[in-house]
Amino acid sequence: MKKKLVILLCLIVFGVSFANSQTTSKINPYIEGEVMNYEGNLNKLVFRGISVANLTFTTSKAENGKDYLVKAEAISKGTLLKLFRFSFLYRVTSTIDSERFVALKTVKRDEQGDRVRDSEANFDHTEKKVTYVETDPKDSARPPRRIASAIEDETHDLISGIYILRSMPLAVGNSFSLNISDSGLVYKVPVSVTKKEMQNTIFGKVMCFRVEPQVFGKGRMIESDGSMIIWITDDNRRLPVRANLNTSIGKVDVKLKKYEIKR
Repeated sequence: MKKKLVILLCLIVFGVSFANSQTTSKINPYIEGEVMNYEGNLNKLVFRGISVANLTFTTSKAENGKDYLVKAEAISKGTLLKLFRFSFLYRVTSTIDSERFVALKTVKRDEQGDRVRDSEANFDHTEKKVTYVETDPKDSARPPRRIASAIEDETHDLISGIYILRSMPLAVGNSFSLNISDSGLVYKVPVSVTKKEMQNTIFGKVMCFRVEPQVFGKGRMIESDGSMIIWITDDNRRLPVRANLNTSIGKVDVKLKKYEIKR
């Protein structure tokens, strides 16, 4: 249950990409200085609306002054530790190509209780390959875990995926396919825009697209039963303001709590 909960909380915001090479526009989805803060809540049996995690995304320029750097962080809250004796920290730094908006490098720190893993994925879009290396900083004698996989055009990591959505023409009835790489593996996820719905947000009531990616099932990112819904604002901001996961371990609801652009 514990490992699943971490994956679900991160995927609900980190793991959504609806891009393919035929539909992606050249509108820049990255805003330098943009910060998005989310809160994740768990509903399970007697636990109703328990706040279990904070999630933050921050966009800046990379060291070369050209590409983009997005830092994403998911941190468990004290309630999770008290209820389940479990804590986690999930940090991802993604370097994004400023012209094609695809991932160039992903650096990750994954802490789940006493388990800690550091990893780096490098995307070679010329050779069409992603190379992933994972190490255990607590055990220097443990050999690194290495995975190399073939990638297609418009393959993203978990971060560049959600951002590229903001440059696409969403419309009810549209379906997309995504190529997303995580931990050296590559997944193809079908996604549908099913309807428009009003949502209560930090900006007031806002009309949003209801987007449903198929991340659950055999051979998918989460090999279990479940469903996922994401609400994206129907305006120029294209902000993911809410997401919901319904799984065997309970329902997880993530909402945008704060938005700002730091200059």
